[in-house]
Amino acid sequence: MKYKVGLAIAGAFGLWLANSGTAFAQEEISTAELAVAMDTFFLLIAACLVFFMQAGFAMLTAGLTRSKNTANILFKNLMDFVMCSIAFWAVGWGLAYGTSAGGFIGTDQFFLGNVTAEGEVPILASWFFQVVFAGTAATIVAGAMAERTKFVAYLTYSFILSLFIYPVVVHWVWSGYGWLNGGDGTWGFTDFAGSTVVHSVGGWAALMGAIILGPRLGRFSSDGKPKTISGHSMALAMLGAFILWLGWFGFNPGSELAIGSQGSADAVALIAVNTNLAAAAGAVGALVTAWLRYGKPDLPQTINGVLAGLVAITAGCAYVTPVFAVLIGFIGGPLVVLAAEMLEKLKIDDPVGAVPVHLVVGIWGTLAVGLFAAYEGNTGTTGLFFGGGATLLIAQIVGILAIGLWTAGLAGAMFFAIKATIGLRVSKEEEEAGLDIGEHGAVAYPDLSPSRPYMPGASAD
Repeated sequence: MKYKVGLAIAGAFGLWLANSGTAFAQEEISTAELAVAMDTFFLLIAACLVFFMQAGFAMLTAGLTRSKNTANILFKNLMDFVMCSIAFWAVGWGLAYGTSAGGFIGTDQFFLGNVTAEGEVPILASWFFQVVFAGTAATIVAGAMAERTKFVAYLTYSFILSLFIYPVVVHWVWSGYGWLNGGDGTWGFTDFAGSTVVHSVGGWAALMGAIILGPRLGRFSSDGKPKTISGHSMALAMLGAFILWLGWFGFNPGSELAIGSQGSADAVALIAVNTNLAAAAGAVGALVTAWLRYGKPDLPQTINGVLAGLVAITAGCAYVTPVFAVLIGFIGGPLVVLAAEMLEKLKIDDPVGAVPVHLVVGIWGTLAVGLFAAYEGNTGTTGLFFGGGATLLIAQIVGILAIGLWTAGLAGAMFFAIKATIGLRVSKEEEEAGLDIGEHGAVAYPDLSPSRPYMPGASAD
């Protein structure tokens, strides 16, 4: 009896497998469809990692500034991505990736209209990946202008940067039709993941904002000597650095835009390794430089050294070997320390070192592609030290200068306009009390405050 029951069950299972096999054959997914699905999933996961970098910037900036401004800084980091998302959806994406007008600017796809595509990664997935990059460029500015900028001014410039200034640069370089890199007959400027397109754009805007805004109260003495204003939490700063380091594994490898083939998988692996090595080398470079100059190992400078290595390798992470990734990152470390000292001499106040990290090292990383590219980039040639001659290096210099002039010019005009209309800087009284109270009527650490700030309409309890 047991034998017959077992035989019946085996027979039924065999019939189910036969029928299922027929159904699976009818619904078989093609290799091309599977590759698109893998690429889409990869792009969305990478975008989520880059989005998480917003938390890293928030923690880093809050930690390196004073506790009385913490709520304001966190609020601004929240709102810059809010403003960026709306601006990049409405106009920014169209200017960046719409039909090109002379290689300068996109002219359609505003509000994400008419963006369907067949047989490739959905354009909406590409938009999501690109909007987190736009948010990164906007966030960079916050650090250099921390502790003295009006909240309404911050909302305004985040929106404008994401709406127009940044998207036009993207069109020049990444749209496939831009005058800096749009195929035959263009310069062939090469920036794989954004040392210049993202980081230097944010850095140029940060520099102009810091200059026009002026230094924090007490940052320089009456005779012009710099005075240290310490951040309130190295724990938050370190947490921010680790989050940013993690997020960069979406930033750089994700810029391959695909992983559904052996070639793209190999490229993603190389990019991830180069990214990590450059970050570590940048930390060593900054640590050694600061130790030699100041006699003590400096934690904030070493944190910025990590970020410098990451920024430096971002342009060339797909084109250089690991050995040169270490070299590129290591050079970024001393550049951060020396550039911070130069800003102090010029009496430019940058509380978190955004300009040294993102602008100065972003320029270095972009030039490094023209020197050390071992694999052909968008110019179809290698770097100066790998037999490609000066073609790529010249293209890099042209791109750096063009994007610098565009961003600094427009950002400077924007900040002057904001200053002349709604105002750019808080009052002296608000700055002394802290922007948490002056701008928001709240504090980040109420248990440490001597008394709760007055808020109109609040209960007296």
